[in-house]
Amino acid sequence: MMKKESLNYIFSILVVLLFQSCGKTWLEAKPDKSLVVPNSIKDYQALLDNSYQIFNKQASGLGEIGSGDFYITNSAWKDLFSMEEKSGYIWAPTEEFYKGVESAEWGSAYQRVLNANVILEGIEKVKSSVNDQQDWNNVKGGALFFRAFDFFNLAQEYCVVYNSSTANADLGLPLRLEYDVNIKVKRSSLQQTYDRIIADLKEAANLLGVKPQYKTRPSKEAVYALLARIYLAMENYEQAGVYADLALQIQSDLMDYTTLNSAVPFPIARFNPEVIFHSTFTYGIFSASRLTVVPELYNEYAVADCRRSIFFTTNANGMTFKGSYNGDKSLFGGLATDEMYLIRSECYARNGKISLALEDLNDLRRARWKGIYLDLISTNPNTVLNYILTERRKELVFRGIRWSDLRRLNRDPRFAVTLTRVLNGISYSLLPNDKKYVFPIDDEEIKLSGVQQNER
Repeated sequence: MMKKESLNYIFSILVVLLFQSCGKTWLEAKPDKSLVVPNSIKDYQALLDNSYQIFNKQASGLGEIGSGDFYITNSAWKDLFSMEEKSGYIWAPTEEFYKGVESAEWGSAYQRVLNANVILEGIEKVKSSVNDQQDWNNVKGGALFFRAFDFFNLAQEYCVVYNSSTANADLGLPLRLEYDVNIKVKRSSLQQTYDRIIADLKEAANLLGVKPQYKTRPSKEAVYALLARIYLAMENYEQAGVYADLALQIQSDLMDYTTLNSAVPFPIARFNPEVIFHSTFTYGIFSASRLTVVPELYNEYAVADCRRSIFFTTNANGMTFKGSYNGDKSLFGGLATDEMYLIRSECYARNGKISLALEDLNDLRRARWKGIYLDLISTNPNTVLNYILTERRKELVFRGIRWSDLRRLNRDPRFAVTLTRVLNGISYSLLPNDKKYVFPIDDEEIKLSGVQQNER
């Protein structure tokens, strides 16, 4: 994307920005202004392009750990390096969750928010001309997108599920919008959190180009796709469908899975034709040798479904996941057309447009099938919705989405599920709508910033 020397230079800038405030919480982190050296549009774009170190690692990994689509053995659990992983796996109570260790999930997200704020404040001081106005717009729009993406993912893990009737009273996030440590930030309401996320994205949509030069960069298409995901989590199915449709009007490619090599199925995500925006997440628990997919999920894939061999292989305990959409060992947590087909299909079904819902669903399934494909058909809205939600779980497996889906779907008794895991003969359960669907904030953050802890 750019010369190696330039990347190293820019990364050195980021190191300065990030570590000047060692010992503070991320909510209070403040870089030394005298050491903030970017002074051009190109410099700020380079900061945004530091994708593998900073910005393109934004999915809800902790939520994926807790989502119940896999299990590990007791010995594998003991060998996990991170206390956060161990506790997330068994939905541990607040007092046992971190045991004095700071949260990597919370900390890395606010690290990126800090960098986005540095860029947003800095780019306003850079004058643009007619010739570079779009470049300036891309920097500001990109930083707004990245900040909104992190705030949304944080809300899925550290806030209660969105409910329009209680959102003004429910606790939201500390909305850190500046990098000045002197500005104290407490938790907003959940409604304020979502309002900020959506406002940032709508502003970004007015600034960004329709499609990106590189899929590691945000675009108008990516904004539409992220808004579709957000409105779905809010159960605003009208708006979710609108934005999924807008994204698909720009890009609607689906890969023919019969053409893929099941041994190495996916190209690197930024070259994958379905990818709208590239982002990844990883934890040691997701190692293919450690993770075993729950049988009831694997058994949902028909023999003629190419995903059965592309996504899964065997390990010592059963079937494991090996089909990372990202194309390497990190899991894909970005935005892609297959998700947009499923969002639009679900929204059609919930709004009574059954034939359109089935059309989207069958278009997606047909691209995953070997041999003769027979369309799913029904005139029963509940049956069609069940088709879609089953397909959603199968298609978007290990993409950092299942946790958010469980949270919203548990509010409907038709789709509520109880998750159970067993370690060393001890059974752990997560009931529908349990308060443990919200992760705790780590003790050090509570102590130093004074933000309110989640009720669990």
